[in-house]
Amino acid sequence: MNIYIALLILFPVFVSIVAVRWIYFKILKVAKSKNLVDNPDARKLQKSPVPVVGGLAVFFGLMFGLLAGSAVSNVFATEFSAFPLGISFMDMLPVVLGMSVMLYIGCMDDVSGLSPMSRLIIEVLVISMLVLSTGSSIDSLHGLWGVGQLSMWIAFPLTVFACVGIINAVNMVDGVNGLSSGICISCSLLCGIHFTLSGDWCNAVLAFCMAASLVPFFVHNVFGNTSRMFIGDAGTMVLGLLMSWFVISIMHDGVAFNALGNEGCPTAMVVALFAVPVADTLRVMTMRVVNGNSPFSPDKTHLHHAFVGLGVSHSVTMLSEIFIGFMVVLAWVVSVWLGASYELQFYIVVLVAAVLVWGTYFFLLHEQVSNSRIGRGLRTFSPRTHMGQTEWWQRISYFLDAPELTEPERKDLKEKLRRKFSNY
Repeated sequence: MNIYIALLILFPVFVSIVAVRWIYFKILKVAKSKNLVDNPDARKLQKSPVPVVGGLAVFFGLMFGLLAGSAVSNVFATEFSAFPLGISFMDMLPVVLGMSVMLYIGCMDDVSGLSPMSRLIIEVLVISMLVLSTGSSIDSLHGLWGVGQLSMWIAFPLTVFACVGIINAVNMVDGVNGLSSGICISCSLLCGIHFTLSGDWCNAVLAFCMAASLVPFFVHNVFGNTSRMFIGDAGTMVLGLLMSWFVISIMHDGVAFNALGNEGCPTAMVVALFAVPVADTLRVMTMRVVNGNSPFSPDKTHLHHAFVGLGVSHSVTMLSEIFIGFMVVLAWVVSVWLGASYELQFYIVVLVAAVLVWGTYFFLLHEQVSNSRIGRGLRTFSPRTHMGQTEWWQRISYFLDAPELTEPERKDLKEKLRRKFSNY
């Protein structure tokens, strides 16, 4: 990677982080003044109202980063012959427009609420237009089970079904602080590495800018008190659409990880990347249908609810699910390294995802009421995962919340912390 490619990626990433950091507190102030908050109820896990428009800050940072990437690409492609030609960020226009529509619909859902059917119809329409405008779709299984190119009559509905599923999976996994953003950061980073290695610079910049835009939000969402915002449906719908686009791009190009000359299966790759939200959503929706409920009816049967029901903190729940996701990806990488066939790679990914995601859920559910040694041990250990009252955690919270507080409030909070921790 030459210096121009490094700059093409690093400069937009820097711009994305700075842009989100600049606008975050401005959006937070508006959200509080207009009462754009998510109020607690029997289904939700927070105990007080929390502003719900964090997705606006993330989207702003992503757009600013893409604009910076486009500027760098145009300048260097013109001035330096060493810069690879053919990088056109105009190819991203349908994706950006699709995310804009999702942001608008998500904001409407956050503010006034939309019916599940209305959301579903809009998601189908947006994905359909994205496929038709880009000409990209899940149009091949690249040899998995001997299946190659798919006809448009199969590829089109398959793409719409898969992408709508991903959008709803990302939305449904947004249940504890940092979970949806943390999963999407890890997925975006992995996709960014994949696109970089395969020479898809536009998608690489898009993936890394998405991860960079999520980082400031993630930090406030996990550690902030008065500065905390939820990403909201506006944010999860944008994230879901972008994750869907990454799946379409990977499956359309048919390029996956290569280890020691052994080729990775693109289908197994995308299943591994999104194993946690997709597997958890499949289980939840299946259980709802079996119980005679709508698959879109809200409940508390997600994996993160099982962790929290056992007393585990939000932060450890989030880290546990991200770790599970990495373990599924690692299982796929090892299968490629060992020279497994496409079919075996896919079976390994599905099996590991089922064992780790579904197995963990049913194990935690059982241990909530079990009097076994493991159950008692987990219930004893769970309170130790709540680190919000530790000195290092509260120092971070104070640093993050300070810009949102008035000067007297900052002095008062700092004095309280000084008295609580004598060495503060």
